[in-house]
Amino acid sequence: MTAVSAECAGIRATGLTKSYGSVQAVRGIDLDIPPGETVALLGPNGAGKTTTIDMVLGLRRPDAGTVTVFGVPPASAVRSGSIGGMLQTGSLPDFLRVRELVSLVASYYPHPLSVDDVLQITGMEDLAGRRTTKLSGGQVQRVRFATALVGNTDLLVLDEPTAGIDVEGRHEFWQVMRGLASQGKTVVFATHYLEEADAFSDRIMLMAHGRIVADGPATEIKAKVGSRSVRATLPGVDLPSLRALPGVTNVERHGDAVILSCSDADAALPALFARFPEVRDVEAIGGSLEEAFLELTATDNDPRPEEAAE
Repeated sequence: MTAVSAECAGIRATGLTKSYGSVQAVRGIDLDIPPGETVALLGPNGAGKTTTIDMVLGLRRPDAGTVTVFGVPPASAVRSGSIGGMLQTGSLPDFLRVRELVSLVASYYPHPLSVDDVLQITGMEDLAGRRTTKLSGGQVQRVRFATALVGNTDLLVLDEPTAGIDVEGRHEFWQVMRGLASQGKTVVFATHYLEEADAFSDRIMLMAHGRIVADGPATEIKAKVGSRSVRATLPGVDLPSLRALPGVTNVERHGDAVILSCSDADAALPALFARFPEVRDVEAIGGSLEEAFLELTATDNDPRPEEAAE
């Protein structure tokens, strides 16, 4: 077995491609995720997120390109107990009790966490004796999380981890993930909940049409597209004077308050203060992650829209 060093790069992929027949699911992506980073993988259905995750976990072989986890092939990292995964597909083994299943998974890892602690952390303590066939959808997700967590791995790869979980459960899930991140664990998660990616990731990789179309902190992704607004209290100033400021595209007034829509807020703000020193209560509002998501993943950006990624 190849030794895995946590000092090596976390996840590295170069020129990663995967096709299913004539459909290109992943089209030559590169990844470089250092240890200790929490990365959100976003994209619409068919963007290639799940296929990418499967290749990182060694569940699928790329058609071209290479991928390593902590400096070794994914299969070696899995065998060494360095990766924990929570997949979107597949069902739990029938008729095992929850504690039995989590204990079984723990036995596969060299340094697992306490089963009792994991059941308590994931909110499954009271259901430890229930059979897997008697769980609700949200409870099944919690058990999947428990099996990913119990291995005490250096890397957690999670595909739609909070799907089907209620608001309270999602809050509890992210409390746990914050704790893991603070311990230096590497976390990669795919989600359709944009607010989770915005709030809890160090970095966002946005996929569309089998490619990575944006990569960076949420603030950087949001700054790529859309306008920013500036709100301020500024009575008695006519709207044409405000529209004349550099970087301003439109102005609205609501009583003493004005709202400036900006194509370049960095230019508009200093000009506003210079031209109208009496301005107060200034608030700059950036574009939303949803706006960036919709624009950057639009179908008309696909060079081959007739193909759908998996």
